[in-house]
Amino acid sequence: MKFERPEPPNGEHLQREFLQRFATAFASLNADNLERLGQLYSDDVHFQDPLHEINGLAAMQAYFKELYANVQELHFQFYGFDQLYPGAGYLRWKMTYRHPRLKGGQTIEVDGCSHLLWRDKVYAHRDYFDAGALLYEHLPLMGRVIHWLKGRLA
Repeated sequence: MKFERPEPPNGEHLQREFLQRFATAFASLNADNLERLGQLYSDDVHFQDPLHEINGLAAMQAYFKELYANVQELHFQFYGFDQLYPGAGYLRWKMTYRHPRLKGGQTIEVDGCSHLLWRDKVYAHRDYFDAGALLYEHLPLMGRVIHWLKGRLA
């Protein structure tokens, strides 16, 4: 007897495909192709993470331009594609980056997830990650204090 995976109800496979296509396109972004953001996001996109809140595609493009100008390396590896309902889902990821003034220019890894809402394009994107692991722990003075506090609280 051959077992076949049943087709997900209500077009769930299309939701997952959207998330996978988005993740692939997002992971391919770099300082030289930021115009591609317009293919992924609507003009009225709302973007939020623990450090920023941005409204509109033009502001998002400016933010990404500054982001890529300040890092030596930035890479996203997506490994989770969870749809909630039509037009809503989560992506789980690991971000790897290097910044000359953080951790002596060494590679930093941060796990996170993105909650996305979309129609044809994403109109709301909220990232969840540990801001300390991304930034604060790698600042010379503040990093030592955070590591000390974590040791005391453990």
